[in-house]
Amino acid sequence: MTQVAECPECGNPRPLFEQCPYCSSQESPTLALDTIEINLKQGQPLVEEAIESLGNYLRNASELGIKAIVLIHGYGSSGEGGNIKRAVHHALESNYFSDRVHEYYFGETVPYGSHAYHALIKKRPGLKAYLKRFKAGNSGITVLLLNAPGVYA
Repeated sequence: MTQVAECPECGNPRPLFEQCPYCSSQESPTLALDTIEINLKQGQPLVEEAIESLGNYLRNASELGIKAIVLIHGYGSSGEGGNIKRAVHHALESNYFSDRVHEYYFGETVPYGSHAYHALIKKRPGLKAYLKRFKAGNSGITVLLLNAPGVYA
């Protein structure tokens, strides 16, 4: 995977939302990309924990100038959609994150090659590398386009 962030003090690759593991710098990293991927289902959190984590990720990403997030929430093992997916969709449709999220696209609505896919790529060309997962429409992910830093709905 391409390096997303670099420590401004020591120059080493570092996590986006944590301190530098090499020099312990808390200073905001220098970004190499404006699009990131966040896996909400990692660690099998409860729905409430996943939504709280999403809020924290959105706040931090917005402050760092991230423009787009490919959010992995999973589809659920039941075949009918998982609880985290339903909670994320409900939160977005209810404008719960409207202070940070300008637009959102559910994976199942932007299959590769569709009009929606091309419109999204036109808005955020950096997403093209991530959208390979949308070949048949991936209902386990959602694309979030963030508000510009300091611009809140």
